[in-house]
Amino acid sequence: MSDPAQTATEEHLPAPHPGLSTPEVAERVARGDVNDVPVRSSRSTADIVRANVFTRFNAIIGVLFLIILVVGPIQDGLFGFVIVANTAIGIIQELRAKKTLDSLAVIGEARPIVRRDGAPCPIPTSGIVLDDVIELGPGDKCVVDGRVLEADGLEIDESLLTGEADPVLKRPGDPVMSGSFVVAGGGAFAATKVGREAYAVQLAEEASRFTLVHSELRTGISQILKYVTWMMAPTAVGLIVSQLFIQDHDWREAVRRMVAGIVPMVPEGLVLLTSVAFAIGVIRLGRKQCLVQELPAIEGLARVDVVCLDKTGTLTEGGMDVSELRLLDGDGSGEKGSEKDREKSEAYVRQVLGALGKADPRPNASLQAIIDAYPAPDGSDGSDGPDGKERATGPQWQCTDSLPFSSARKYSGAALRSPDGESATWLLGAPDVLLPAGDPALAHVEDLNAKGLRVLLLARATRGLDDPGVTDGVRPTGLVVLEQRLRPDAGATLRYFAEQDVSAKVISGDNAVSVGAVAAKLGLTGAEGPVDARRLPAEREAMGRALDEGAVFGRVTPQQKRDMVGALQHRGHTVAMTGDGVNDVLALKDADIGVSMGSGSEATRAVAQIVLLNNSFATLPSVVAEGRRVIGNITRVATLFLTKTVYSVLLAILVVCSQVPYPFLPRHLTLLSTLTIGIPAFFLALAPNKERAKPHFVRRVMRYAIPAGVIAGVATFAAYLLARHYYTGPGALDAETSAATLTLFLISLWVLAIIARPYTWWRIGLVLAMAAGFLAVLATPWLQHFFALKLVGRTMPWAAVAIAAVAAAVLELAWRWVGRRFPA
Repeated sequence: MSDPAQTATEEHLPAPHPGLSTPEVAERVARGDVNDVPVRSSRSTADIVRANVFTRFNAIIGVLFLIILVVGPIQDGLFGFVIVANTAIGIIQELRAKKTLDSLAVIGEARPIVRRDGAPCPIPTSGIVLDDVIELGPGDKCVVDGRVLEADGLEIDESLLTGEADPVLKRPGDPVMSGSFVVAGGGAFAATKVGREAYAVQLAEEASRFTLVHSELRTGISQILKYVTWMMAPTAVGLIVSQLFIQDHDWREAVRRMVAGIVPMVPEGLVLLTSVAFAIGVIRLGRKQCLVQELPAIEGLARVDVVCLDKTGTLTEGGMDVSELRLLDGDGSGEKGSEKDREKSEAYVRQVLGALGKADPRPNASLQAIIDAYPAPDGSDGSDGPDGKERATGPQWQCTDSLPFSSARKYSGAALRSPDGESATWLLGAPDVLLPAGDPALAHVEDLNAKGLRVLLLARATRGLDDPGVTDGVRPTGLVVLEQRLRPDAGATLRYFAEQDVSAKVISGDNAVSVGAVAAKLGLTGAEGPVDARRLPAEREAMGRALDEGAVFGRVTPQQKRDMVGALQHRGHTVAMTGDGVNDVLALKDADIGVSMGSGSEATRAVAQIVLLNNSFATLPSVVAEGRRVIGNITRVATLFLTKTVYSVLLAILVVCSQVPYPFLPRHLTLLSTLTIGIPAFFLALAPNKERAKPHFVRRVMRYAIPAGVIAGVATFAAYLLARHYYTGPGALDAETSAATLTLFLISLWVLAIIARPYTWWRIGLVLAMAAGFLAVLATPWLQHFFALKLVGRTMPWAAVAIAAVAAAVLELAWRWVGRRFPA
């Protein structure tokens, strides 16, 4: 027979809703009332093709290619085929990355619990239909709009939508907005708006598709391309006027020489290589079960100089074990009385803990450890047993009210009625939150925390759970000591960050001394001075200074985590935040890069840019290394591309000003670009690179590209003028062009040799192979004819080599001077 008090408590609760039946679901699917929100993980195939084909520079190169097809010959249009190949490579690599992303997204996709035909079942988010009944627990994200049907202490955080920081207590009938997430309690709601009608989708439909974090690489390259575009039009006009009217060339020859001057200005492969490098990075990380939800997040994590780590789930594994139950006598001092009394008291406390665990339908890791150690007394809830029959009759523990755990308040509670009919309110949570400073029980807690143990206090409250002052005057009854399992790879990962000059900050809601002891076991520098976050200054600048000085912070609230990320960013740091719990969501959202564990709450996975599907903190160094490889290599190859842009602009200006024929045909510069930039850049862009990412991409690239381009342009033009004075008669222009081409090739090859440093066997082989390719063209008659290259005599070719050697020496001096004068 049920207890009257319990019956009275349950009378106001609605009966569990069975959810939709299979025919009702089919009817809604037929009507189109389904949650068809586009997948956010990657672009569609059509978007990828469009983005790679319909670009500004493909349009420019395409028009120039069509012009060459009209004026001929075809070998002067080779640059057009290079663009086709580049575009195809870009599309193929991005489609490979899309396949990787989409397959990983399916693995990591949240599967809400939906009631169908009276039974709960996990389904994909896209499988939700109108009026579905969706269950909610701590950390669950509300994936559609709805109306609350059942609520058990249900608290929902809507700050990502409304900006309101405080969680909202929800009751049956209250609305639920998609994009919000549960911070405490549980319940169920009925879907009232699905798909594109949902609030979060209407609020930011574009952001919910393929979004990009800020990418300095992309921004810098776009800025460079904008300037190049502005220079192309006046240069083209100057060249066509110079070649057509002043040099009195045939209009076909004038057009060919104009195209030859314009095409090399376009660093077309730079955009391609950036996309390919990101795409291959995604594929490489995908093999390590790392889902990169936004491609440039790889770059972002490589620029990080501070990584904020949540202890639980990051440094420690999710599970815990109860190692000890230490009784207190109510005044906070150690246990007293006879051994028989102590045994009786301990048995009673075990029953209280078991009943508390039974009262929470969605226990966190700490409470789950207590449930495993102290199962609920037999028949404590009066429900049916696994065989369908009623459990054994007799005195039962009854829960008449409950307060779910919240990371903001640091405790949970329940009003329990014991088998002898005594009612009491019990709290379970952080000792230093439930007890006033100086309480005798805290001395025991500090000793245990110093050993890296986690301690929860079981206390008896004198007030009701709904009383704001429920923690005032509590009577400490026992300490539950929990042992956390350290991740075996956490120590090595922290050492990696230290070696890479990345500061690690452990930010946890647990006791600061306990967190410090755990961090010290893992060898974190600064772990010996843990800081209680409740003593941190609220002012941003002062908080930032304190964060720079410390390494371990305990008793941090979810809002404080967010404030700490902001304070570090205010001091100029690039911040990554890792976490797996609902209390990490706000900080993950505000951090430059958010990293979530695959086993983390649905809300954390939704806001993070990177999800570690294998739940391994040790994957982070791979992500950092991949980002550094991408950034370092793109910076290298960008110098190659922009050196070509600089010398092309300079040569065009010198030709117009000196009123001489433009020295090259398009085929000459296509050959040079292929051997000194195109082929080597692909290898260099994908090579290993452990350089730490540095800011100011445009400045870092241009400080080398400008002097290198100027030296190459001046030396080449000098060789060309010398050849014009040396060669006379028919065919002189071809001989002059060949000498200038040889000079420019040798200088460009030396720039490549500088960029390829530090040397390895394959880098040396790459440079030598490109030199051999050019020699093959000069030594093969049909290639000589195809590329219109033939060195005449010995004097001028050797003079070209000498000029290139001088230019190489000047390049070396300029490279060293720039490194000292304009340090990165």
